Amino acid sequence: MKADGSTGIANTAIELPVGKLQKTTAAVFLDRDGVLIEDRGYVSRVEDVVIFPWTARALRMLYDSGYKLFVVTNQSGIGRGYYTVEDMERVNRHIEEVLSRDGVQFERVYFAPEAPDQPSRGRKPSPQFLFDARDEFGIDLKSSYMIGDKLTDLECGWNAGVARSILVRTGYGAEVEKACRERLRDALVVDDLYAAAEWILGRR
Repeated sequence: MKADGSTGIANTAIELPVGKLQKTTAAVFLDRDGVLIEDRGYVSRVEDVVIFPWTARALRMLYDSGYKLFVVTNQSGIGRGYYTVEDMERVNRHIEEVLSRDGVQFERVYFAPEAPDQPSRGRKPSPQFLFDARDEFGIDLKSSYMIGDKLTDLECGWNAGVARSILVRTGYGAEVEKACRERLRDALVVDDLYAAAEWILGRR
């Protein structure tokens, strides 16, 4: 685990096994809850994790096409005192282990543990973690994508200058689509992560 040096509970990045050598510096940045797994509200136990049935296939398609994969997640339940960093790490390791069986590996999992009213270096819509990935992994943000189910996910991508922010209708996405139509004019809206992966690969 790598701390970024901010005050309080540090915004941190969990180091995961590095994947095979990629041919491109493009990346796909992914929210966790509502995109990779069902959003059941402050998921803090492995037994509460439900990975969407299309997640592994979608990520494998992107991974095999040379995209580096990053998870960027707000985990305000830590700052609110609902669960600990260690609880979250167990959940993240479980997700990573399950997806690795299908040949998927993440370069890094970035998380912001602060509650919305607490100072934060990386909490979305801040693009800081995307900038960190750019600087550490040589990511070309203009060729990269941000996928999420909330407006803050999309704004994170826009603030970082990615090629496209993509809203999925899973999680809170369908509600966001109805409530924020004007704000979504610059976003692509698709049903789920698999549809997002198909769209990204169709542009190559």
